[in-house]
Amino acid sequence: MWRTLAGILLLAATAGHASEGEYLFGAAGCLACHTAEDGPPLAGGHALETPFGVFYAPNITPDRETGIGGWTRAQFIAALKHGTAPDGSAYFPAFPYTSYRHMSDADAGLIFDYLQTVQPQRRANQEHELPWWLARWMIRLWQWWVLDDPEPAPPAVREDPVLNRGRYLVEALGHCGECHTPRNWLGVSIRSRHLAGTRDGPEGDKVPNVTPDRDDGIGKWDAEDLGWFLESGELPDGDYTGGLMTEVVDNATSRLTVADRGAMVAYLRSLEPLPGP
Repeated sequence: MWRTLAGILLLAATAGHASEGEYLFGAAGCLACHTAEDGPPLAGGHALETPFGVFYAPNITPDRETGIGGWTRAQFIAALKHGTAPDGSAYFPAFPYTSYRHMSDADAGLIFDYLQTVQPQRRANQEHELPWWLARWMIRLWQWWVLDDPEPAPPAVREDPVLNRGRYLVEALGHCGECHTPRNWLGVSIRSRHLAGTRDGPEGDKVPNVTPDRDDGIGKWDAEDLGWFLESGELPDGDYTGGLMTEVVDNATSRLTVADRGAMVAYLRSLEPLPGP
């Protein structure tokens, strides 16, 4: 009897963790990047074109041969937050661990729990298409050289639970700065231009300024406009977003709770206004 009850409680706890992990997984935008066009969900193969070459996202289903089915929770957290593969090698920063490192270990672990529940897909990972001089061993040096401790939140943000939650969603889970912030020649985000947009975003697209600058950014949007945009993709002029942001809205921000979208809006509107690119 007690063994049966313990089993039921364990299953209930596992289901709860998976449900929480599914929400965090959505907020982190994993589906779009790890699913190839017309391919099975999360089996990898999606191409990300960058100035450094074409990167192909890996299989993150729990297939033991080609996915992450043989990984431990600790190995997954190390990959997600520190860019370290189970064999000790470094991941290229096309994988946004530069933002995910702000995530808590607990939340990273919940995402792992969820991924263990999805359908395994047997699909071997595809080799990246990179210039001859860009080798994986160089990335460990890059990590050592450019990845310092995460910048702490300003006191006003830390003390306001709504702004603090919004910062976590924007900077860590949503990794908005990976697309909306320009980079230097080393591929490192320029902190003084954080979220101010760039003319050379992923896949060569121009990415808009999302600071509250009234001329170049979202300073003329009211909170309702911005919240509705995150839910629907509709701009204040009635047009709709396009490109990669369509995937972000469809797979991530539209699936957040109203409270979490509101926290993102509050945080973005609290930032220092910066002129666009």
